[in-house]
Amino acid sequence: MLNDDLKGQIQTAYRTFLENKSLKPRYGQRVMIAEVAKLFGGVELDDEGHRDGEPAVAVVEAGTGTGKTVAYCLAGIPIAKHLGKPLVISTATVALQEQIVLKDLPDIQRNAGLNFHFALAKGRGRYVCLSKLDQLLQDNQSLASQQQGFAEEGFRIDVDEAGLKLYTRMVEALGTNKWDGERDSWPEALEDQDWSRLTTDHIQCTNRRCGHFNQCVFYKAREGIQKIDVIVTNHDLVLADLALGGGAILPDPRECLYVFDEGHHLPDKAIAHFAHHTRMAATADWLEQLDKNLSKLLAQHPLPGDFGRLLEQVPQQARELKPHQQFMSQALGEVADFSSAEDFSGQVRPQHRFEHGVVPEHIREMSLELKAGFGRITDLLQRMVDMLKEAMDGEVVGVHQTQAEEWYPLFGALQARAEGNWTLWTRFSLLDPEDKPPTARWLTLTEQNDLEVHVSPILAADTLRQYLWHSAFAALVTSATITALGRFDRYSHRAGLPKSAVCTLAPSPFRYAESGVLRVPNHGADPRDNAGHSASIIEHLPAMLQDEPGSLVLFSSRRQMLEVYAGLPADFRERVLVQGDLSKQELIRQHRARVDKGESSVIFGLASFAEGVDLPGKYCEHVVIAKIPFAVPDDPVEAALSEWIERNGGNPFMEIAVPDACLRLVQACGRLLRTEQDTGTITLLDRRLVTQRYGKAILNALPPFRREID
Repeated sequence: MLNDDLKGQIQTAYRTFLENKSLKPRYGQRVMIAEVAKLFGGVELDDEGHRDGEPAVAVVEAGTGTGKTVAYCLAGIPIAKHLGKPLVISTATVALQEQIVLKDLPDIQRNAGLNFHFALAKGRGRYVCLSKLDQLLQDNQSLASQQQGFAEEGFRIDVDEAGLKLYTRMVEALGTNKWDGERDSWPEALEDQDWSRLTTDHIQCTNRRCGHFNQCVFYKAREGIQKIDVIVTNHDLVLADLALGGGAILPDPRECLYVFDEGHHLPDKAIAHFAHHTRMAATADWLEQLDKNLSKLLAQHPLPGDFGRLLEQVPQQARELKPHQQFMSQALGEVADFSSAEDFSGQVRPQHRFEHGVVPEHIREMSLELKAGFGRITDLLQRMVDMLKEAMDGEVVGVHQTQAEEWYPLFGALQARAEGNWTLWTRFSLLDPEDKPPTARWLTLTEQNDLEVHVSPILAADTLRQYLWHSAFAALVTSATITALGRFDRYSHRAGLPKSAVCTLAPSPFRYAESGVLRVPNHGADPRDNAGHSASIIEHLPAMLQDEPGSLVLFSSRRQMLEVYAGLPADFRERVLVQGDLSKQELIRQHRARVDKGESSVIFGLASFAEGVDLPGKYCEHVVIAKIPFAVPDDPVEAALSEWIERNGGNPFMEIAVPDACLRLVQACGRLLRTEQDTGTITLLDRRLVTQRYGKAILNALPPFRREID
């Protein structure tokens, strides 16, 4: 399929782009263009134009500065257009998504001689629901009209005046085409709690049965996307679409040429997407409200027929299930031995993990009771939701059509919550097969002292294999950091790559040895001695960063970051901006502003500042890394995976901890050089890099900076 004409289009587009931008070709970029063309252009087709044969998957690690967006677009767009299939570009972060939509794709349109249309795809939750907006407006207008009459009688009705004004302005803006119904394009910031009343999900949406369907902003956007050449979206939305069977939000995966940029995040995103949790006290309250509210609904609306008989059973089932919920909450509290655990974001929460994912037998038996109870409620509510659909289609089921339209979102939401609890307790009560990775099961205490129950897969391999690699027409995974210790093995294992997958390195154009220095000083502090190590950083950091305009100091734990900040001299603290005090965007803005004014500025950050942060030139001339960024030992998913590997005769430290730490360290080092003109220093305050055997393996996998090791 990759014929001479297509090859010529790609080569011409690349040459035109370079000439118009006065750029020179980069070896790594040419390698990547060739690999992408080979992947997308080498798919064998059946008679219906679908992929025939093995999954078409390629992984390209493209070093910083390669220009990977240009590479996969210049190769992918001509092939996608030739096939009549969309190129779906998925990112892990909003920052890269915005860069591709606002900068990269318009730049390619202007300079590569390619004619294509692109759009940003968002989930349903980013769009206003016209039905909800209309209902909220009517409810508030009705209250407002009653307010005066009741005031004369000495009664007071509270009207949401701010809400009424907002809803009225939204309707007017939609009516005059001054607003497209997207949350992100509304001119003012909207609080989550306010927006949640205005949007819906696929469970509550009545689809074509809705009176506003022909004007629905979400379906208009979705319809428009079906005709677009390049769709930009995010990993979460792709996974959500695949979980719904594919083609529910985005085009059919069998028709899509996927590019997963920041693809190293994909396995973790997949794990999170198929994880479940519930809060015990909150769910007990929900069961009580389910009983009261549906009993009240029955009293107000005596309903004949099957719908009424089903409705009568739900409050009774909720009443019968609530004691089981309370008994389970008490039993979990008795077995839990809570210890404080810190996650990668630096949050500390009391946590209890069930080793090997195995829960005590009496807890498992109680979870079977909850599974059965929520299963009965889920079944009843699902049958009622189906009947409401029939009523909206005009069939006689004992509920009037307009009543069904009003009730459908309510019962859809109830059914979704009941099913969510059923899924959780189903997975909590399962006995994991001996030959398969176990499910991680653990408890946390929320800030409201509610007990939260979690279940999660520990590997994404089977999930991605089933939902993505075997479904997609073709898929490219790319990132600046995919290999660990110079190999693709760890990623292949985590992502479940098919045997047919091709893995390639596209080298960075940066001259690391000329542009940067990697220092490992000997300050005499063992990083495993937390107090001594922090004291050493406090002692040496001010002198280390004395003459730097912009610096970034990366910590593996919030506790150490705050300890070091508190121990620094007061005059040095004035130049430090600490993650958590401000939003990430505001912190970076203030940092840049200080440097622009000629002041010295230092960012103290955690894992989220070790990747995706772009501080070129003087904004970051020194990156200090406190420790080798090993995984948080208390992370329940990582701990369960380690146990499973050890049980199977493996070495989790060498197979997981070291490769993953290496990957994170490479990402952190990537903050220094952002352009080919940048120069600077990386200082690693962890002597294990040179004293431990695994440390030397990590050191040799880092970019080839000039080294200064004491």
